[in-house]
Amino acid sequence: MTLKIVKSGLATTIQDMGRPGYFHLGIPEGGAMDRLSMRAANMLVGNPEDAAGLEAVFMGPEIEFTQEASVAVTGAELPVMVDGEPRETWTSFTVKPGQVLSFGFLQAGARAYIAVSGGIATEPDLGSRSTYPIGALGGVEGRAVQPGDELPVGDAPTVAEGRSVPAALRRGPGNPAELRVLTGLYWYRLTDTAGQQFFEDTWTVAAEADRMGYRFKGGRPLDFVEREQPFGAGADPSNIVDGCYSYGSIQVPGGTEPIVLHRDAVSGGGYFTLGAIISADMDLIGQLQPNTQVNFVNVDMDTALAARADRKAIIQKIREELG
Repeated sequence: MTLKIVKSGLATTIQDMGRPGYFHLGIPEGGAMDRLSMRAANMLVGNPEDAAGLEAVFMGPEIEFTQEASVAVTGAELPVMVDGEPRETWTSFTVKPGQVLSFGFLQAGARAYIAVSGGIATEPDLGSRSTYPIGALGGVEGRAVQPGDELPVGDAPTVAEGRSVPAALRRGPGNPAELRVLTGLYWYRLTDTAGQQFFEDTWTVAAEADRMGYRFKGGRPLDFVEREQPFGAGADPSNIVDGCYSYGSIQVPGGTEPIVLHRDAVSGGGYFTLGAIISADMDLIGQLQPNTQVNFVNVDMDTALAARADRKAIIQKIREELG
């Protein structure tokens, strides 16, 4: 079976749970920005949770099916249609041979996840089908899908229509969104006043928001503790000689506009990082639209670990709900 891409939508890519194990070589883990939504979509159609599907940003693709398949769309509220007839999001439905899956205008969120029974079966690179365009890995020849592409799908039986994830188990960022932060190794570079105002201010998602990172604007500039810059760091106080970046690390180049590094970000560089978004909130960033207001919330390790446990509990509840 193949999926025929009639229209590609906006930045529609093949994604799974990523390719861990190569970050030290500069190859990011990648994978779905909102992993809970990707897992849920796969569970709805009977796939393994790490099967490959499509991640669509703001606008959905138009896809013709060559065989019958179960489909589910989760994540952003992007109205779903089959031959122009509405279907529910976060719910399994059947698409028959020759029918066309399409989407209306975005209502909430930023990224929708499209799972098809059997999963997309393109050739994996380094153990993953996830698209990493900068490295030309995964996806279709290392790029986003384009009109005319035919995506292979694995063999799998269809599942019952109407399987649904309860609304209480669906996560969204809200507006203003709250993103929890653990301060980190270079926090000491900020003055006490700057550190306090970073968490007091309300920030806004900038237009530069993609798989590599989300930029935020609108808060007060951050001041740095005066020091003699070390050799190789450059004159800007936000520079360091070099450092490693974890997923979710928050750079603030020049102390003005924070950048949260996401799935396709680089693994290191010469900007200080004040901390990192906790793992439980990384999914939420992938659903933030430009101009959304955001508050960063300072938390400790116990809170971060409890949030991670809560997210795991939600995923387990979805598994149990869908049997």
